[in-house]
Amino acid sequence: MYIRRTARLMTVILACVSASAIALPAATAAPAPPSAPGPHSTPGRHSGPGPASHPSAAGPDAFDAAPYTTDPPTTVRSRVVDDAQKALDAHGRAAHKSSGDAFKVRNLVVDRDGSAAVRFDRTYKGLPTYGGDVIVQLKKDGTYASLATGSKTSASVSTTPELPASRAAKVSRAAFDGHIASVSTPHLAVQMKGTTATLAWETVVSGIRPDQTPSRLHVLVDARTGKVVRTSDDVDTFAAANATRAAATAANATHAAAPAATTRKAAANPTVAGNGDSIYSGEVPIDVTQSGGGYSMQDPAHGNGYTTNLNHATSGTGTIYTSSSGNFGNGSNSDPASAGVDAHYGAAKTFDYFKNVQGRNGIFGDGRGVPSLTHYGNAYVNAFWDGSKMTYGDGQGNARPLVELDVAGHEMSHGVSGALTGWDETGETGGMNEGTSDIFGTMVEFYANNPVDTPDYTMGELINISGNNQPLRYMYNPSLDGSSPNCWNSNNGSLDPHYSMGPLDHWFFLAAVGSGNHGYGNSPTCNNSTVTGIGNDKAAKIWYKALASYANSAENYHQARIDSLRAAADLYGAHCTEYNTIDAAWAAVSVTGSDPVPGTCNGNPGSPSVTNPGNQTTAVGTAVSLQIQASDPGGETLTYSATGLPAGLSINSSTGRITGTPTTAGTSSVNVTAKNTDNATGKAAFTWTVTDGTPPPQGCGDLPAWSSTTSYGPGDQVSYNGHKWASQWYSTGAEPGAPGSWAVWTDQGAC
Repeated sequence: MYIRRTARLMTVILACVSASAIALPAATAAPAPPSAPGPHSTPGRHSGPGPASHPSAAGPDAFDAAPYTTDPPTTVRSRVVDDAQKALDAHGRAAHKSSGDAFKVRNLVVDRDGSAAVRFDRTYKGLPTYGGDVIVQLKKDGTYASLATGSKTSASVSTTPELPASRAAKVSRAAFDGHIASVSTPHLAVQMKGTTATLAWETVVSGIRPDQTPSRLHVLVDARTGKVVRTSDDVDTFAAANATRAAATAANATHAAAPAATTRKAAANPTVAGNGDSIYSGEVPIDVTQSGGGYSMQDPAHGNGYTTNLNHATSGTGTIYTSSSGNFGNGSNSDPASAGVDAHYGAAKTFDYFKNVQGRNGIFGDGRGVPSLTHYGNAYVNAFWDGSKMTYGDGQGNARPLVELDVAGHEMSHGVSGALTGWDETGETGGMNEGTSDIFGTMVEFYANNPVDTPDYTMGELINISGNNQPLRYMYNPSLDGSSPNCWNSNNGSLDPHYSMGPLDHWFFLAAVGSGNHGYGNSPTCNNSTVTGIGNDKAAKIWYKALASYANSAENYHQARIDSLRAAADLYGAHCTEYNTIDAAWAAVSVTGSDPVPGTCNGNPGSPSVTNPGNQTTAVGTAVSLQIQASDPGGETLTYSATGLPAGLSINSSTGRITGTPTTAGTSSVNVTAKNTDNATGKAAFTWTVTDGTPPPQGCGDLPAWSSTTSYGPGDQVSYNGHKWASQWYSTGAEPGAPGSWAVWTDQGAC
């Protein structure tokens, strides 16, 4: 093992190119691993690579940089916020605005063309409101487009409570299940839900749930009737409590006192690459800090996040892992640092995915990394996000720490969706919250493309959380867990959010991969339809855009359908393939409705269009000249690139012409990309077959197959003596396309 200094580009610079548009950068992703794993038929470790054309390609190169940003330049941000505030002032009625309201920007999203969405949080006479959020949509010139709210009512209520605060505190204590450590002083708030606004006492009850999970439960009690109108916990877990309680051991031993917190300062030295031997991801490089003669799991390259060992305590922050050599862990649970490596690696990959793919600089959007605390509690069978940090239990018998990559990505994605939308764990919103974390936890896994913990669409398949060597959840068929529905119904919101997420998980798999069996497991549809997926990257970008630009704090499945279709129209055009697939996937999980963006397909907004040249066939030693045709809607200059070209061929980055002389027979999957100066891309995919030069038969009618080392399929064409010959069919007794098989070759020029 060696230690080397690394330089990482940690900022995304957005240059303002006009008053209404911004230039977005290309992704700064690391190179992809040498081979991408493919689908598998059983949960757990994969058996090997799948077809290169599979829609679930993995590794950083399988993802494009986002065509939107939540972190525009200061000048753009100021202009967009000013325009949104003016629009909100001018359309107060649509926002159900009252004289006591004040609005503060929560976040914003700016698209490549300059259009934007700005989300406001509301207060009423200085009181916080729940359900009072407003999202203002702006056109690319900054003028008002539309406005949406989290509820359909005004916050205007009497701010004089009839119930004393002491009574509200008592009711709040009774709403908590577990050991109570503290109860905050109640304060007044306004609950806005549907068409009703309620003055409420808000009390935060902190403690430990029966399964050892910490809790900060916000309880809203009607300040007139004394009834609980809302509960929301700051702590989000990976698994439902009833799914882990039975598996957890009844630990009566007193937990160890928390070690004193290690002082954490920004690293004075540059990031160095250490070596980690993890439990679930194999041997991986990790970014650490060198201090004097030692190394610590503190990562300036990813927002100065750090990883600690709680040593089975249930409080405190633990001790940062250190090493004198730069080597951490031994690949097994016998060394506590092995779990630390998994957690540290997972935090970095999650940071990289959101930054390089979704344009989000860290979980909170401000470049900060997050702490990861390992070895929590005694045989604690869960992991959780508490709003600021990650914490991992060690599983049954303290033998299977819940630090797998998709668990890390799931939990930290709660931080992203929470920051974007303010979602909690109640009703259908709670299921959307959990499902969103499964979606992005899975995308982190595909982005990392780890050769040991290979990408899939199951959650926690390696941690054996239930003791049966099965995953906790199955995105392609959620009902396999015995509790999650595949299809939406009106009772969905009454389920635990770890189960009501089922239709969202299923929708995403159908949108990304499609129905039927693609090697990851058979995915049925609720309406017996067939859905063809659009790939992970497009489906995930549409969902992220739906959250960032449209989703409100009271989101439900039918609103999510509308919001994701609007996002698909923004990114890829209304009623184009992507839009239609998103709608078909929703219908396939029983979520239907009217068309929110009427119209016809006009192509990908703001992106180049590449004309597919069709499949190509040439011979070894024969010079090639193929011009790729592409256009840009804004007339911008295009640069061209290609992957998968046969040996001996290359593409001119300025003209898009493919030239050269092929040297090796075979069939290649070619992907051509045209990129404009705003980094928007258009793509075309086709196959290129290079024959070994053996001439085909001549004449018409039933002729023997062209016997050579080259394989052909029905419909393939070859050129010889000025004529094109087409293979029409293969006889029985020989595998179609195999060398030496029989076919009808027809001279397309003479017959």
